[in-house]
Amino acid sequence: MHDQVIDAAGTDAARPARGTVRGPSGELRVALPSPAAVTTLAEAREAIDGLDAALATLLEHRTAIAAVVQRLKPVGGFAGRDPERERRIVEAMAARAPSLGAERLAPIVNAIIEAGLDAAEAGR
Repeated sequence: MHDQVIDAAGTDAARPARGTVRGPSGELRVALPSPAAVTTLAEAREAIDGLDAALATLLEHRTAIAAVVQRLKPVGGFAGRDPERERRIVEAMAARAPSLGAERLAPIVNAIIEAGLDAAEAGR
């Protein structure tokens, strides 16, 4: 098992999930267990719970930053989407997640962007 620091500064999660540890400056340490080291269903579920908690924290932070983007763009909301930028985002993520690839990541990224836009519009 190894840790990777995921910067979650600015989030208000009161208590991190198992497998995560809050650092002094808002950073979030997330255990990234090797799949080979997970030998029981309970261990696998605990690892997934920690990863899901980190994903939720990252998605919340991404949504807040995306709302800033919406305020700064000349045309915000769904009308201001940039398909070329979204394609580059998918490609960059696919480089980090080759087992998923761009084809599988594209609908995930689309859902994240649409949820963020919806949240930004609801927050106005």
